[in-house]
Amino acid sequence: MLSLALKSAFCKNTWSQFSRQVLIRAMSSSGPTSPYTTLSICRPTPSITHVELHRPEKRNAMNKAFWREMVQCFNEISDDSDCRVVLVSGAGKIFTAGIDLMDMASDVLQPDGDDTARISWNLRRTITKYQETFSVIERCPKPVLVAVHGACVGGGVDLITACDIRLCTQDAWFQVKEVDVGLAADVGTLQRLPKVIGSRSLVNELALTARKMYADEAKSSGLVSRVFPDKDALMAGALEMAEEISARSPVAVQGTKINLIYSRDHSVAEGLDYMALWNMSMLQTNDVMKSAQASMEKKSPKTIEFSKL
Repeated sequence: MLSLALKSAFCKNTWSQFSRQVLIRAMSSSGPTSPYTTLSICRPTPSITHVELHRPEKRNAMNKAFWREMVQCFNEISDDSDCRVVLVSGAGKIFTAGIDLMDMASDVLQPDGDDTARISWNLRRTITKYQETFSVIERCPKPVLVAVHGACVGGGVDLITACDIRLCTQDAWFQVKEVDVGLAADVGTLQRLPKVIGSRSLVNELALTARKMYADEAKSSGLVSRVFPDKDALMAGALEMAEEISARSPVAVQGTKINLIYSRDHSVAEGLDYMALWNMSMLQTNDVMKSAQASMEKKSPKTIEFSKL
């Protein structure tokens, strides 16, 4: 279904035909893309998939449909051999206000069940289902860049910490909001943020006080790697970075992402052993010879035609 949606929403402009500014405007969709109600999907280039959170009238708050549609979308992206890089952004004035409490209240506050055991069992099933919404991003073999403008609240932090590269605007701010609404963040922030930010003390402070972190602190702490003056500059920079990544061998790029995540969660020795097992087969690719040849001829990787993966 995603392939059909992409065909109807393909951003036909290319880098060589128009300026990045025109391309950015072309990416801004008028609404969600079938079969989705909360997401707009398009292809700014044949190898880059742009996933836009698209409930601007609700500040991109995450309703029940969003949690289901993100899983469907990223499962299909994972299997899409045309896609080499994913870019996630938000429509409207901010990236996301987090969970849509009004829409989600019945799932969280009124779980089904005849007694404590059954209520708890059903609530656990609901929580793990929501956790999958962002775990599917981390498992996606394609690198996922996220471009944040304005507010990134609650579930937004869960989302971005599952992405591989985080970029933001100067006016962006981030908030682990859950303690303010009476719960502990339960879909990824408390597990991933400590691995993203070097300071455990800072992570604890953000999670326990729900204070806002602004762009400069986000960059100095390692939550984001680059800060841009405004959304247009952010999207142009994000697309340029995505294009650079998509120009490399998909065997190399996807193998790099998978091994980076493995090494994060294992010892150095285990990571090296896994890497050896990985590359004993992945080194047997024509991409190595093509890349080496281009390097010797002082050509850009963009000149190489790699096969789909």
